[in-house]
Amino acid sequence: MTVLVFIGSLLAAMALGMPIAYSLLVCGVSLMAFLASNGALPAFDSQIIAQRFVDGADNFPLLAVPFFLLAGEFMNAGGLSRRIVNMAMAWVGHFRGGLGYVAVIAAIIMASLSGSAVADTAALAALLLPMMKAAGYDVPRSAGLIAAGGIIAPVIPPSIGFIIFGVAANVSITKLFLAGIVPGVMMGIAIGATWWWVARKENVPPAPRLSMAERLRITRNGTLALALPVVIIGGMKMGVFTPTEAAVVAAVYSFAVGMFVYRELKWKTLYALILAAGKTTAVVMFLVAAAMVSAWLITVANIPTEIANLMEPFMGNKMLLMFVMMVLIVVVGTALDFAPTVLILTPVLMPVVIKAGIDPVYFGVLFIMNNAIGLITPPVGTVLNVVCGVAKINMDDSFKGVLPFLFAELAVLFLLVLFPDLVLVPLKWWMK
Repeated sequence: MTVLVFIGSLLAAMALGMPIAYSLLVCGVSLMAFLASNGALPAFDSQIIAQRFVDGADNFPLLAVPFFLLAGEFMNAGGLSRRIVNMAMAWVGHFRGGLGYVAVIAAIIMASLSGSAVADTAALAALLLPMMKAAGYDVPRSAGLIAAGGIIAPVIPPSIGFIIFGVAANVSITKLFLAGIVPGVMMGIAIGATWWWVARKENVPPAPRLSMAERLRITRNGTLALALPVVIIGGMKMGVFTPTEAAVVAAVYSFAVGMFVYRELKWKTLYALILAAGKTTAVVMFLVAAAMVSAWLITVANIPTEIANLMEPFMGNKMLLMFVMMVLIVVVGTALDFAPTVLILTPVLMPVVIKAGIDPVYFGVLFIMNNAIGLITPPVGTVLNVVCGVAKINMDDSFKGVLPFLFAELAVLFLLVLFPDLVLVPLKWWMK
């Protein structure tokens, strides 16, 4: 009955058109009222809800969120994103379907800079879609490729998704960051290979091959942009700074390079950039705070134990259990956005993961990858909506375009389910 109250109140609030954060609060209030009525809690106490709400946002690692978002704004406005695209264009633009490979390479590099799928996709779409359209590429397919590349951002560090999951699940964010590198690159390779397959029929003349001197000149011009992921990952591996401190380094670095080196970041635009990052941060923090209310009541109501009992038939086989949980997350991800899915399912599934003896970091990587894939599945599909707006196409066309790349990324996800060492062995190496 408790599970029905939890799911029913959440879905009912969403059906009434409430924002997800308010729906989570309604869910928490409903759970508390139900638990108070059957004696599981002494009484309904609104002060406890308020206290849990405040405590949910009062978490030091969450400070990384505004700084990584701010770094993304600085990179897009300061010319770092454009230089990354130019570098990729210089080296692979002359191949058949070259602009597609540019999109893939740029997506991987930009994912290692900002950690925001929506920001990366918006920047790539604005830069590359007009070029691909002018060159004669199929627009829905090009939009699908860029959307599929954009969702690499939550998997490759620095990832805002890993920060949210790490806080909610009490898992090392540094380990999550380092464990996400190989799976994120695998996602890029998968969509690159898929692009090679689908683009064979594209009758688009490739861009002219640049001379080696010109390539090196363009690469030198973007070296400072490429240095940022090296600084962040190297700093965390060597213990120089924590993920939260890395976010501050990323923001300061991108500001300094954009303002004083490339000189494309202007003082007059700073307020708008800070405001944009602040608004997005407010949404994320409100969601986290509201979810922590529900998470506490989920624990009090013993819902994780009930879910674990339902999954008891799969407990003896870790691989089968992971497969079942991944299918569940895929289904939920089609209806909910990234952050709400992470915040709702983490307190429910983590006790199952721990009871089954599955490595929490390994689960976290696949969990975040799965939620990222949900960003390109309708009807919600936030990233898909971004490319629809830039490309000026409808959702049906963009979904047809993204479908081959969606299958490729799902294949990588389930490959990681079959072979956990693809995540765990590189993590052990990084942690040495």
